[in-house]
Amino acid sequence: MAEPVVRIPDTKVALSTASVYPEPTATAFEIAARLGYDGVEVMVWNDPVSQDIEALRRLSDYHGVPVLAVHAPCLLITQRVWSTDPWVKLQRARAAAEKLGATTVVVHPPFRWQRQYARDFVQGVWRMAHETDVRFAVENMYPWRYRDREMLAYAPDWDVTKDDYRHFTIDLSHASTARADALRMVDRMGDRLGHVHLADGNGSAKDEHLVPGRGGQPCAELLERLALSGFDGHVVIEVNTRRAMSGAEREADLAEALAFTRLHLGSAAKVPRP
Repeated sequence: MAEPVVRIPDTKVALSTASVYPEPTATAFEIAARLGYDGVEVMVWNDPVSQDIEALRRLSDYHGVPVLAVHAPCLLITQRVWSTDPWVKLQRARAAAEKLGATTVVVHPPFRWQRQYARDFVQGVWRMAHETDVRFAVENMYPWRYRDREMLAYAPDWDVTKDDYRHFTIDLSHASTARADALRMVDRMGDRLGHVHLADGNGSAKDEHLVPGRGGQPCAELLERLALSGFDGHVVIEVNTRRAMSGAEREADLAEALAFTRLHLGSAAKVPRP
């Protein structure tokens, strides 16, 4: 009888540059190289290096760490990064991905006050998706909560599975904050799940982005499911290390996250020995 062996999937594990905040983008490349990540996802934000394609290319070449994804500047603090026009932001994110060899652009649904953008968003993302081989993977968000109040800040919806997108990003920390069932959300995404932001959470109203395994989200189960399902996207570690007391502590957290991810992606599948 053939003995089961560990099957190593092809899924690449990347480090989000947001995971080293408040350290700069360059630090993420250094840590990714040192710890053995397969690449990085660049969060485009107020750090000028994150906005500079040539600077990113030099970092990638110097450290031998490819850029696998670009996160478009969709945060409140990046309203003026790469233009105030949200469509220009997406166009520039696509151009950056194409020039850097990244396969995915991560994008959030619009804020509700971006009315025209929100009205055209679903059709506009489809139109842009037809113009490139880069995936536009729309990310699940969450309601904003304060005490007993809840505000729906995103349109058409924070639950992106309610709309028709070509590709999705699942973020487990966002699912936790929304108090949504992440695995059911993944089921609804089906084969359009193109990208994963891996982080944990305990259902707090604040978006926690804990190291996988330190909260209540089904991080291990999701990874094992991906390993056995033929998932062809990337898994990105997007965790909060702002409370790290030192660079060594931050690096230890990111090493733990990588080890957890690779352990559960390398799930034991019964593959006959040759």
